[in-house]
Order: sequence, then structure tokens, then C-alpha cells
Amino acid sequence: MLEGLRRAFRGLVESVATEELTDQKLGELLEEFRIALIANEVSVEASEFLTEKVIEALRGKRVARFSDRRSVVVDALRKALEETLIEGDPKALVREIEAYHSSTGEPYPVLFVGPNGGGKTTTVAKLALFLKESGLTPVIACSDTFRAAAIEQMRTLAERVGVRCVSQRYGADPAAVAVDAIASARSSRAHVVLIDTAGRSELNRNLLEEMRKIKRVAMPKRVIYVGDALTGNAAVEQVRQFDAYVGVDYVVLTKLDSDVKGGTAISLCYATRKPILFVGTGQDLRDLAPFSKAEVIERVLGGLG
Repeated sequence: MLEGLRRAFRGLVESVATEELTDQKLGELLEEFRIALIANEVSVEASEFLTEKVIEALRGKRVARFSDRRSVVVDALRKALEETLIEGDPKALVREIEAYHSSTGEPYPVLFVGPNGGGKTTTVAKLALFLKESGLTPVIACSDTFRAAAIEQMRTLAERVGVRCVSQRYGADPAAVAVDAIASARSSRAHVVLIDTAGRSELNRNLLEEMRKIKRVAMPKRVIYVGDALTGNAAVEQVRQFDAYVGVDYVVLTKLDSDVKGGTAISLCYATRKPILFVGTGQDLRDLAPFSKAEVIERVLGGLG
């Protein structure tokens, strides 16, 4: 996981720390670093930001000892990543749900959006398990009435988690399913409704308008984008589109355990300033971990300085 990013960072640190640096040589090394970042799914803008932070750290400094150069570069990269990456707080979300339900008696609706194939349905079930184990009672709304077998998949997962799933027939109005689920949750005093929605292989206006309608009718308190870490910079544009239509509050990145490049999280946070709440780390329903920028930074920079 994230091996590509670590190689890119290690390559820059080792080169700067062991070679005689002229202005020309430093420029060449930084350009190689920028290209290596882009090759590992870091966006052009984010790669330029990271490169500029290294330039700022070295600018005007004539560091004689190689070991000093190493620490200067590693510190610059660490600070840049700390500034770029944004982590959400799952415990704060739990407290928010509890407070809302306690003060209003109403269920707290959460809308999940994202493209087809990103792992949205499985993520809904994983989050339902997390919330259940946090002492809350979730209800799942199967508002994906488009994808074949989506309802059966969601029912099966909900049964495994041990939570109620509200669904209708294929082709039904997704917004109506969400409203039914909220009404069911209200009558049973459930704390939270997790609204699964349809995706498409390619985003289109009809899908985005459908999400907008669901939001208008269900009035979710939070919108969570679920995307595949392996899609790289495509995820950035997807989040931007959903944010423009329905307003994204949090991101969940799936398949991070399979992401050998690692740049998606950096690109997404830098471009959208949306916090990553969880990352998917496997197929099991417990394979959902809070996103930790400290862990990401340690994985790519640990032992380099």
C-alpha cells in the first residue's frame, strides 16, 4: 500500500542528501520528483505544491552537511503533507448523531453518493456496523433501484450486520424509498438512516439530478462520497461534480489496501478540501478504518530522516 509514493519521496530525499547540488541539479531532481508524483496519481496541482514546499525549505540555505539536507527536505515534505491531508472524525459523527436524535427525536439521515463500482453499497453496510457497535440503531434505505441485484445485495449485507433495510421494487422512485426509510426509523426510534444510492459507470446529468432530488426530499444532515482509491485523479473530478450538485461533507476511499500508488488521497484533499472519514481496507464488513494522515505520512516518510 502506497509503495509508489514512498519510492518517490525516498528518491528525492536520497538524491538531495547524497549529491552535490547546483541550482541546475536541484531543478532536475525536483522535476524528476514532480513527475514521479504525477505517475503515482498525485494531481499536477498537488505535485507542484509539494515541490514548491521543498524549494522554499532549501531556498537561501547552503546546507553543508548531507545529513542536514536530508532533515530539511523530510521536514518540508512532512509539513506539506500535514497541511494537505484532511482527516474526518468518526467519533465526532457518532456524537453528532446522538445529539441530534436526543434533541429532536428524529432519525439522522446520511446520504451516500458516488460512481458505480466504487464500493458504495458495501461501505454503507460497513458504516452501519460501525454505528451499531458505537451504540446507535441504524436503518438502511436501499435507494439504488437502478443497478441489477443492488436491492438483494443490500438486504443480504443488512442481514449480516443485523440492521433493518427498507426497499421497494426496481425502478421505484429512490427519493420515495429514502422517505419510507426515514418514516420507518422514526416509528422505531432508530438513530440514523443510511441512504444507499445508484451510481453509473460514467457520471451524467440525470444521475446528479437524481441525487439532488433525493437530497431535497430526504434532507440528509450529511452527504458522504464513496470512491475507489484506484481511480486516481478521476475521483477528484467526481467529488467536485457531486459537491456542486449535493454538497459533499465527507469522503470514504475504498480499496486503499490495494492502492500501490497512493496519490489519490493527496490529490483529493488538496483539490477539494474535503475530509476523508474512513478508508476501506478489505472485503470483510470490519475492514473499515478511520483515515489517519499521521499513518499515511509515516508510511511514506518513515525512516527517511
